[in-house]
Amino acid sequence: MPTFKLTVQKQRTDGLWPVYIRVTHNRQTVYIKTDKVVDNKGLSKTTKEIKDPFVRKHCDIVIADYIDQLNKMDTKYWNIQDVVKFLETGSTDICFSDFARKYIDNLYNENHERNSKNYKLALQHMERFAGTNKIMFSHLTSGFIIRWIVSLENTARAKEMYPVCMRQVFRAALTEYNDYDAGLFRITTNPWLKVKIPRADTPEKRAITMQECRAFFAAPLPESDRKYPLPELGRDVAMMVLCLAGINTADIYNLQKSKYQNGIIAYNRAKTKNIRSDKAYFEIRVPSVLEPVVEKYLDRSDSPYLFNFHNRLSDIDSFSANVNIGIRQICTKVLNLPKEQAYSVYTFRHTWSTVAQNECGATLGDVDFALNHVGKTRLARTYVKINFSPAWELNEKVVEKIFFTEEKSNDVKPLVDEHFERFSFKQLIRGTLYFKGKVVAKVEDVGFNNVEDVISVLMKELPEDVPVRTHVQIRIENVDKGQSKDYTRMVK
Repeated sequence: MPTFKLTVQKQRTDGLWPVYIRVTHNRQTVYIKTDKVVDNKGLSKTTKEIKDPFVRKHCDIVIADYIDQLNKMDTKYWNIQDVVKFLETGSTDICFSDFARKYIDNLYNENHERNSKNYKLALQHMERFAGTNKIMFSHLTSGFIIRWIVSLENTARAKEMYPVCMRQVFRAALTEYNDYDAGLFRITTNPWLKVKIPRADTPEKRAITMQECRAFFAAPLPESDRKYPLPELGRDVAMMVLCLAGINTADIYNLQKSKYQNGIIAYNRAKTKNIRSDKAYFEIRVPSVLEPVVEKYLDRSDSPYLFNFHNRLSDIDSFSANVNIGIRQICTKVLNLPKEQAYSVYTFRHTWSTVAQNECGATLGDVDFALNHVGKTRLARTYVKINFSPAWELNEKVVEKIFFTEEKSNDVKPLVDEHFERFSFKQLIRGTLYFKGKVVAKVEDVGFNNVEDVISVLMKELPEDVPVRTHVQIRIENVDKGQSKDYTRMVK
């Protein structure tokens, strides 16, 4: 256990003596300066010990507080620097807001611009909820965090994203301020252990049919007195997204002249380039139908960027916002769609994916590859020199289907009616029992109220030679509705 003693060292030129607290631990000594001073009358003439009663009273209280703090810690393996660091900062609350802002700045400086914006939005929301931009770590109790999350419950995505961001900042602070090897803990609690973060809502599928897609691009642009009308921008960027295998607007905005060679665009996907070992690199060939649009927006200045969007719009967010406004204006003013049904730029990324899978016979793996998703190929991408031509061929098929045919999108229906069990006793029901693929029992009648009634009748007809604890399969058909559903049961 460290020991403490009041002492003075050197007399100042004004004749006063600064007061120090001498700390000794494991044969090491350090002096902590106080804000007190004494004159010669406050010192013993022979030993230089402090005898001023007011100074002694104040410093004795400080020492008592030091001892109280250290008694709560295991200092056996601490060195003298650990002791002083703890005494100087251990009892001082830390500002979570300040640490979070530093963390967010580091994200931005490390080229995680999109993530840094999400973290900034999360911190700002928490500060508005707390009513202060100086949230301390002591404020972050499990009760406070739960109430904050409840305030986000009407959001679709923020209710998961914001708490996840702030939890990550808190974890970084634990690493920054706590020394687990030495047993030094400036942050002594972790309220997130008692907090359950809700999941974000599953987004609705935004794809439109090929017929709707053709109608959008064939729609006459609304009149505008602007030099660069937003509907024209929205339509052209939507065309880029659809004809470049669902490329994101952030990647369109950041495309480089040096990466456009012989009709092939190369890029690193902005969303995932910092977290993937292959830097999310991808190449896509520009189909001939898109060439006039590409030519229209080429930047012919000395700028490194392929398109001139940087000359008109300051950043990715303003670019995406203006594109979406333009698309929405076409939908509401020309196609007469309700505002809530208007398309966005993501509509065309989703439409590309849906047409590729449903109309062109692509597998989900093919779609993932063309969208520059990792999927299940994360390890393979670190070893294989990727041939991107399969994505180009799939992209050409999608473009062909949409712009050069009159085919309609397939009407994809679920194979099973979710409410199949809710049939009426007046409806004709057929039940068939299978064992090893062979029909071993059948029933067809009215009067059944639910699935279990049918299964009960079939199981009673089960042949005796079917072993117990084996599985049999049952198909139940609602003849009147043309619905069917399959079940499995174990023989008891």
